[in-house]
Amino acid sequence: MATNEQLSADDVRAQWEAEAEAIRRARVNKAGTNPIDAIASRSGLEFLQAVFSGELPHPPIGETLNFLPIRAEYGRVVFQGTPMAAHYNPIGSVHGGWAATLLDSCVGCAVQSVLPKGKGYTTLELKVNFVRGLSPETGPVRAEGTVVHAGSRTATAEGRLVDAAGKLYAHATTTCLIMELPRG
Repeated sequence: MATNEQLSADDVRAQWEAEAEAIRRARVNKAGTNPIDAIASRSGLEFLQAVFSGELPHPPIGETLNFLPIRAEYGRVVFQGTPMAAHYNPIGSVHGGWAATLLDSCVGCAVQSVLPKGKGYTTLELKVNFVRGLSPETGPVRAEGTVVHAGSRTATAEGRLVDAAGKLYAHATTTCLIMELPRG
């Protein structure tokens, strides 16, 4: 397969849209929440892969905000979303909260991907820098989060939101608190 640098933005966009459609079709569970035991009994990466593959319910917020998880690997997670007019703020551009939510999802899940069985996290801090505005004409964008540091009590990650041409729209950093998950 060709790398993104060898493909046109239109080719990358078509690949992204096809990959997202295949993920939607493969889902066997509806959107919903997962019981704590489904989370605590797996490593963070195993849990994410079960959600991303459709084995476990996917988060309802993705349906509300038109985004979905694409890939989870150790220390790296990718989400894809397409901004819509329904995401506009009163001044006629996609609300910054839409981009912030995609970035919060990818950086938080990147942290979760490195956690051992029985551990969870919560966000302590999220910092987002908006570089340019989004509109429905932007087409699909991807938020890629990568872990910078994972300790026993805190973890940090960074994320970037880009379009199919590789143009940056926003970037973020997070600090997360690592904690034991309750059992039963």
